[in-house]
Amino acid sequence: MTGSGGDGTDTDLSRLRWGCRRGMRELDLLLLAFLERAYAAQPQNTRAAFRRLLRMPDPLLLEWLLGRCIPPDPELAHVVAEIRRTAAA
Repeated sequence: MTGSGGDGTDTDLSRLRWGCRRGMRELDLLLLAFLERAYAAQPQNTRAAFRRLLRMPDPLLLEWLLGRCIPPDPELAHVVAEIRRTAAA
């Protein structure tokens, strides 16, 4: 399944890059940094959680990524921690 399954194809990465563009500079920087630096090395379940994370509303993403609260879903909490770790590196 090319492009939509999160398999790392150019089409998939282009869609993810577009999904990382949120209109809030802080979110754009955090999400794009993770996509460009760490996404490819992540296990499939973390990549799937990242794709789910991109469907969340911006205000909630901002709260999670700035560490103001933790997602209740453990997989989303893990990917948020990975994004924050990537940004700190």
